[in-house]
Amino acid sequence: MKIVVIGGGAAGLGVAGAAKGQDPSVETVVYTEFEDVAYSPCGIPFVHGKEIDSFERLFLATKEQYVQQGIDVHYETTVESIDLKSKSIQVKGEGWVTYDRLVLATGWDYATPDVPGTDLEGIYHVKNIRAAMEWDKYLDTVRQAVVVESGPIAMEMVSALRHRGIEVTLVDPGPWPMADVIDPDIVEPVRADWEADGVDLRFNEKVTGFVGKGGKLTHATTSFGDVPCQLAVIGSHKVANAGLARAAGIKLGSTGGIAVDPQMRTSDPHVYAAGDCAEIPHGVSNVPLQGLSGSHAYAQGKTAGINAAGGRRTHNPVYVPWGMLAGQWMIGGVSFGETLATALGLPFVTGVANGITRARYYPGVKPITVKLLVDPRSRRLIGAQMVGGEGIKERADFLGIVARTGVPIDTLATMENVYSPAIGALNEPIAMAAQAAVAKL
Repeated sequence: MKIVVIGGGAAGLGVAGAAKGQDPSVETVVYTEFEDVAYSPCGIPFVHGKEIDSFERLFLATKEQYVQQGIDVHYETTVESIDLKSKSIQVKGEGWVTYDRLVLATGWDYATPDVPGTDLEGIYHVKNIRAAMEWDKYLDTVRQAVVVESGPIAMEMVSALRHRGIEVTLVDPGPWPMADVIDPDIVEPVRADWEADGVDLRFNEKVTGFVGKGGKLTHATTSFGDVPCQLAVIGSHKVANAGLARAAGIKLGSTGGIAVDPQMRTSDPHVYAAGDCAEIPHGVSNVPLQGLSGSHAYAQGKTAGINAAGGRRTHNPVYVPWGMLAGQWMIGGVSFGETLATALGLPFVTGVANGITRARYYPGVKPITVKLLVDPRSRRLIGAQMVGGEGIKERADFLGIVARTGVPIDTLATMENVYSPAIGALNEPIAMAAQAAVAKL
């Protein structure tokens, strides 16, 4: 059997590795338009900010290791079209290539603002690691930068640019950072720290264009006036890179991502899709989602690879535990906050607790706020949001399982927790927040 994969990110390499694990005799061929595969784009802002000392640390494996695993990767190669009837793809420079199973892992693109001047030198989309290496040198020449919208990577880039001593103006049409995901009370410590660090925060405003001289960016035009800058970081939301699928007649979903079943199979029985190009149902609302994290993409790729190679695996609806570092704060959660749950018309009761991450007397103790959203009828957790100095990732993972398995809020309110001065306080903030929700119920 020959499995062809289009895309070399977390999903694409997850497909190839899982297919080989399921059936070592399977021939796996990966096509990518980039110079590399399987690196972490999420780590790029931290190299720019000097927290990580080298871009090389972001690579998961060497090219030789993929050869040793029997995975044939075609770098800097463009797939131009798909012919479902003949089960073949047209590859630039190679002609038509046949497959037994095809997996689309074509990833995502930024929703680039539809404004003049986006072709100027100085407009930066944080994604490709080789381009980032060149941009890192360019940052040494930048005095002023504009960050356009506060998507997750853009949030990290604000801090990275400030670490480099660059003046930053954040322009966002929302009323607060990541307003479509995070509640204002949870993100407020981040906003306050940015303001104290000299970031010019412009919410409820828009970039209307980019202006340059000699092909180089000199300033951005905005709804509040001109902003001098030599760099503009595009931080808009992800859109599915589904053009090949659309042109081939493969069904797309409501998000613009490729529609798949629980086995990651598309509308064509010989074609699978995984990662940011696909859409997955949410476990609470059943609303399709697209553009999740690298861990989601990798898990989807493994499911698609196992099934394409003759195995049987089901990908569950997602509850989306998430987390990130923004300045000195960790923020994260599960599924919905109040803003999004209200927009979707979901009934909920909240429980909020302010706690600490270690014993109050132990060095390095950090504050943490936990907000839980509970369905008042089923008494199940439907969402959570958190902000703190540490411990957000582990709590988000735990609460993701709580939401997925339907643990009642009453059980969460009486949960056992580790108490050790160096790693955990006497009162667990999750339990405290659950108790607050139970009191309301």
